[in-house]
Amino acid sequence: MKTVWLLLISNSFMTYAWYGHLKQPSWPLWKAILVSWGIAFFEYCFMVPANRSGYGQFTVTQLKIIQEVITLTVFTGFALLFLRETWRWTYLISFACLVAAVYFAFKR
Repeated sequence: MKTVWLLLISNSFMTYAWYGHLKQPSWPLWKAILVSWGIAFFEYCFMVPANRSGYGQFTVTQLKIIQEVITLTVFTGFALLFLRETWRWTYLISFACLVAAVYFAFKR
């Protein structure tokens, strides 16, 4: 569970680093890049410990699948709440595919 929490925090930082600057279209590109890099530093501060603590408990493939599900979940929430994107019913199908990916990655 520690790994999942660390990945959740990590991906929250990364999503904001990658897409948060879209709310500041007046910023010059160099500023958006520098601010994003500064935020991304914190992503690594959580991602590296997450992978280290999770490896052995999960295979590296399982870790990546967990990370991708968290990334897409965090991103969807960010897009809907922060960027005010519109919800689409096709997102439910996308999440069903993610659930299938997790199922098959963890199936023994």
